[in-house]
Amino acid sequence: MGRNPIETIMGALVLMVAAVFLAFAYTTADLRQVRGYSLTAEFLRAGGLDTGGDVRVAGIPVGTVIAQRLDPETFEAVVEMSILDSVRLPVDTRAAITSDGLLGGTYVKLVPGNASELLRPGDSIRHTNDYQSLEDLVGEIIFLATQPPAPQGPSAGPVLSPSLGSSLEAN
Repeated sequence: MGRNPIETIMGALVLMVAAVFLAFAYTTADLRQVRGYSLTAEFLRAGGLDTGGDVRVAGIPVGTVIAQRLDPETFEAVVEMSILDSVRLPVDTRAAITSDGLLGGTYVKLVPGNASELLRPGDSIRHTNDYQSLEDLVGEIIFLATQPPAPQGPSAGPVLSPSLGSSLEAN
């Protein structure tokens, strides 16, 4: 079976276009790890956070997740991050694991506080919010929707706290 020279030329052309596309994708994609100082944060749930994931402040990538491990004493997820040297965060910074939309991945969201003292390399972020998956949120909505309504009106009777009720009985 003889091959047509045009088929060979078209095949080579397709391979060259694919190679140019791959080279362009590699040079424009920011796939390298951020080099900077290291911070850690502890979460009850890491929620699908991957090593190499973004660390963002105000939606801007300022770091990378470089490691995750389980604390053997507290059984919490310890996330180690590398933050750009040019980004100095206050000690009251909050960290949360957040989703990037329904189909997006997860990332660490940092919300800087107002403290004048700054985190140093190797410090731990003390204030964290745990990851809430879409399934958790839907479950909470279903739970709230299936609860019977609270009694209202005069037949419901007064609601007294134990301390208030005992002080009323004493009078």
